[in-house]
Amino acid sequence: MEPPIDRIRLSQNAREQLLKLKRATRIEYWNILCRWALCKSLAEPTPPSMINIVTDSNVEMTWQVFAGNLSDILIVALKQRCYNDGLATDKETLATQFRLHLHRGIGYLAGDRNIKKLEDLILLANNHDYREQP
Repeated sequence: MEPPIDRIRLSQNAREQLLKLKRATRIEYWNILCRWALCKSLAEPTPPSMINIVTDSNVEMTWQVFAGNLSDILIVALKQRCYNDGLATDKETLATQFRLHLHRGIGYLAGDRNIKKLEDLILLANNHDYREQP
């Protein structure tokens, strides 16, 4: 499948949020955290706000690095989300929605005060109420 975007660049704010997540989770690679963030945003019931994202950081990766062997799955998930939100699935719309979901997801994960270690991220993904964990 054709990816919605060839090169992914992040905003400076997203970079700083990812640095915080890297420290907390000890996940070394940007692309892994970005996958978590995209999935977090796609799982939210509301569409992301249409905002202008300034990609002014030095964090950049290709789609292949971002998605790895999950490329087709992530493309289908993004297309399905666009369809569910009543949006088109042309390349431009997919690229815009990808950027919006990615940045929203990074913000959600970085803003979650309960993510203090990798296990908290895993519990979040498993839909446990991790706030009650000791």
